[in-house]
Amino acid sequence: MAHRSEVIDLAAAGAGGSVGAFDHREEQKLRFKNSWGHALRRDWRLYTFVIVPVIFLLIFRYAPMVGNVIAFRRFRPGGNPLGDEWVGLYYFNMFLDNPLFWSVFWNTVILGGLWMIIGFPLPIILALLLNEVRSRKLKRSVQTLTYLPHFLSIVIVAGIVLQLTSVNGSINQLLGTFGIEPIAIMQQPEYFRAVYIISEAWQTVGWGTILYLAALTTIDDQLYEAARIDGANRWRQTWHITLPGIRPTIVVLLILNIGTFMAVGFEKVLLLQNPLIYSTGDVITTYLFRVGVQSSQYSYATAIGLFESVIGLALVLSANFISKKLVGSSLW
Repeated sequence: MAHRSEVIDLAAAGAGGSVGAFDHREEQKLRFKNSWGHALRRDWRLYTFVIVPVIFLLIFRYAPMVGNVIAFRRFRPGGNPLGDEWVGLYYFNMFLDNPLFWSVFWNTVILGGLWMIIGFPLPIILALLLNEVRSRKLKRSVQTLTYLPHFLSIVIVAGIVLQLTSVNGSINQLLGTFGIEPIAIMQQPEYFRAVYIISEAWQTVGWGTILYLAALTTIDDQLYEAARIDGANRWRQTWHITLPGIRPTIVVLLILNIGTFMAVGFEKVLLLQNPLIYSTGDVITTYLFRVGVQSSQYSYATAIGLFESVIGLALVLSANFISKKLVGSSLW
């Protein structure tokens, strides 16, 4: 009997060992199925579409970051591409002590702030208004008209703005019909910010509604039916259902916009500005263009660009953290 019980115990132990080994093999198989290698071999055709964008990012986004070292080294054209000698924070102190830099810095902050306050909510408002339009024909017509300016070149848009605001342009001709003297709009600094914000809104607001209209389609219609049964009007439905429904999209786009807060549209500002309106129309990016490209002060321009990038990174991280704590939605 004792011998038989020992045999039974050994058999049970062997069975338990084989079960344990089987479980271990199954765990390894499951881990392999969830690994990157297995996913790459299974969906390699899809991953081939990522090759070109990744190469683009590596060459034109990450590789140039190495050049930021010349912000701390003196660069001379024709010399070492990474600078000839270490100067530390010399160029940072140089622009921090420059009153002209602080002038363009505050111009950038003011112009970026105005666009965030005025320009960012406009696509949301337009998307909400289009969502209330019941006529498909009218809705598509409005969408087409508001989308079209996005496809125009910035050079063309700047040309249109300069023509409209010239002394003999359409705006002054309209003012002349009311007996108002012509105004040299693009020669007076106080008008530049308004001209920039209006032209930027005209060109970008329609295109910006696409993501919000797509987000609106994901909201369950049953929520609106329940709200109507409870007696909620359109305003209350918009406030309690529509806006919370597109809140994640709003938060993500807000964080991305805050990240580009300091990089106010370089091309349009450069095309619209002239020395007469530098006091309000000169921003960091155009100042960088003059000192870096036109004056060949590469190390100085790199230091300013690095300073701007650090501010942008801090703004993105702060906005993401605050949004995650207060709203519960964030970019990561």
